[in-house]
Amino acid sequence: MLITDQIILMMAFLFMVAYKPGSLNYLTTRYFAGFGLLFFSWALTSILFKKYSFKRKHSFSVLMNRIIISDLAALSIVSVFIIAFSITGYSRLIFFGTVGIAAVVEIFIGNLYFFLIHTINGKTDLVNPPPKASDLAKAYRAIDYHEKIFSEEAIANAIILECGQTALEFIQKHNDLTNPKVLTVSTSTRFNIEFQPINYFEKIINLKRTNDLQYINKFFESINRKIPLGGYYTGCVEPKNQRKERILRKYPPVMNWIMYSFDFIIKRVFPKFILTKKIYFILTRGNNRVITRAETLGRLYSCGFEVVEERDIDNYFYFVVKKIGEPVYDMNPSYGPFVKLKRIGKDGKLIKVYKLRTMHPYSEYLQDYIYKMHQLQSGGKFKNDFRISTIGKFFRIFWLDELPMTLNLLKGNLKLVGVRPISKHYFDLYSAELQQKRIKNKPGLVPPFYADLPKTLEEIQASELRYLDEYDKKPFRTDWKYFWRAIWNILFKKARSK
Repeated sequence: MLITDQIILMMAFLFMVAYKPGSLNYLTTRYFAGFGLLFFSWALTSILFKKYSFKRKHSFSVLMNRIIISDLAALSIVSVFIIAFSITGYSRLIFFGTVGIAAVVEIFIGNLYFFLIHTINGKTDLVNPPPKASDLAKAYRAIDYHEKIFSEEAIANAIILECGQTALEFIQKHNDLTNPKVLTVSTSTRFNIEFQPINYFEKIINLKRTNDLQYINKFFESINRKIPLGGYYTGCVEPKNQRKERILRKYPPVMNWIMYSFDFIIKRVFPKFILTKKIYFILTRGNNRVITRAETLGRLYSCGFEVVEERDIDNYFYFVVKKIGEPVYDMNPSYGPFVKLKRIGKDGKLIKVYKLRTMHPYSEYLQDYIYKMHQLQSGGKFKNDFRISTIGKFFRIFWLDELPMTLNLLKGNLKLVGVRPISKHYFDLYSAELQQKRIKNKPGLVPPFYADLPKTLEEIQASELRYLDEYDKKPFRTDWKYFWRAIWNILFKKARSK
């Protein structure tokens, strides 16, 4: 396969040389060094990304993913030497054309190869179709769960092999492995959950990391349906930071940052935008995705769970959650760089406030959890708020996250100066008197917070009450005064949103 691949690359190179007028005269002198570097890089990245280790059990997306990632890696390596440093004067047309043609031919042969290994000798799924769902359901119903004999030692050993001794101790702390009503699985598909009996198992343990669940919310929703109210679910995830450390350790210097850059672009940037999101799911099918601790917990809360305990074990984040209600079934979750946040507006109506994302996805579902765990810090924000992303901190320092709120100003559901538009959770923390006064007027872009700079929740409430009382008497004069006081504090006292 390596030899065939290099022949494809060589033929693509010769085709491009012949295609470009006059290039044949420089075939051995001008282009030899550049093609040699491409030839070596192509083989190196193909081996590193296991392009030639495709097996029958792998899916088509795995094959395509390995081809595209390895070819892009080779492209980036050679680009540094040929384009950035102009070492050989190599033609960009020949360079990109060679890589493009070789990649297209590889994908075509990959399609053919995938088809052949799944059809020859009757090994195709079409020849031996999987059992029907109805047949499996009958088989599951035929099992008498009460008669099952569970070996705690066997289950414990299996968990140790899968997750390690420390993870076993954490799992045993919340689960009796000898109890027949505790289900232990290692699965990335909700198929293995859907055909379990409803309300029989009181606790479900999944040893497979959340990163590999193809439809995370659907999987959590299936868990929610299968366990009773108060039931427990135990799982794990490889968080974003641990993933970065693993990639940087796995590859040698320089190469590791190239690999991480590709992983960052494809696994983190692509899912954020509508156009590239489809490409991301075609390449990965949602497997091995990048997910943060905040997003994991936020998804769990949105699916009707609350956290019982969490712990970092061997570069994984383990959690135990309890079912407290039904999922919210959010059909339009906010995942991209622009978000629409539900906030309390005039007359108590919910309005959607536009902002640039500063928190990880699904963070809005964690407000109550963060408040209980960390309370509020000076200025009314949460302490140790792990929901805020790295770029989000930058946005907040320079007010970039609030620029889209000018759209709300144009729509008329916000005014220039006014109390901050807050979520229902924050609204419920306020006194009844302030709640009633707040909903009489529109929220504002520039809140009285930046004029008074209060430090505690009580001081914030006093500041807003003072502003609202003054505004009721002299609206224009009050907004004029508060606006310039806020601007002064922002410019000279460096008042910022944290």
